[in-house]
Amino acid sequence: MKHEWKWRHVLFLSLILAAAACRSIAPISRPPEPRPPKRELRRMGYTIQVGAFSKVDNAIKLTKSLNKKGLNAYYFAHPSGLYKVRFGDFSSREAAQMKAQRLAATGIIDEYYIVSPEEYSVAKRREHGKQYLRNEIVATAKRFLGMPYAWGASSPHKGFDCSGLTMVVYQLNGLSLPRSSREQYKTGTSIKKSRLLKGDLVFFSTSRGRKVSHVGIYIGNNKFIHAPGYNKHIRTESLSNPYFIRRYVGARTYLE
Repeated sequence: MKHEWKWRHVLFLSLILAAAACRSIAPISRPPEPRPPKRELRRMGYTIQVGAFSKVDNAIKLTKSLNKKGLNAYYFAHPSGLYKVRFGDFSSREAAQMKAQRLAATGIIDEYYIVSPEEYSVAKRREHGKQYLRNEIVATAKRFLGMPYAWGASSPHKGFDCSGLTMVVYQLNGLSLPRSSREQYKTGTSIKKSRLLKGDLVFFSTSRGRKVSHVGIYIGNNKFIHAPGYNKHIRTESLSNPYFIRRYVGARTYLE
């Protein structure tokens, strides 16, 4: 009887210890980490469009003359095959109209067209689907291929630099992207290289250290479009290029 009591006592203690051990190793339930909030870019307002040139040099000349007047103008290749110039970001059609009329009265511009927010690709993505805006951004970037490094938004002598290209491509599609590559890097949502989609931006450190100093537009198939530097033309590069592998800093998305 005494041995039976001891055996039951030992069994009881073993069960208690086993239950305690199970509780101690049970995983702690934690709520999943929230995804970082998507940082939406501000939509572009009304823009003034001028010129219709068959030669890019004429568009560059007009762009520089407008920049000297304090206007952040930029030239681009229109789907029609002509080169045109845009500037301004107005909250109303009336404000854009008044500005254009004053410039026309002084002879700085001739005929002009007011681009409304409804005409941008970003305003049409619900109608055409999420991929539409990404495809339009890539199509816009491709129209810059082969164009000279000569923009002059920040300086008539500096030219169409890398962040100027990305800013203009986004503006042409209705999204107000910051001017510098570092500000663009800070603004977007971080994504892994393996999750890159068309229209996302890729950033590099082409100077000493790890500070962002260069940016390009990802176009798919491990390639991106960028403005490489003064006296060079806008072109396509591969992310597999050893030069860019060594200098890659990260990627950002601003799109759904």
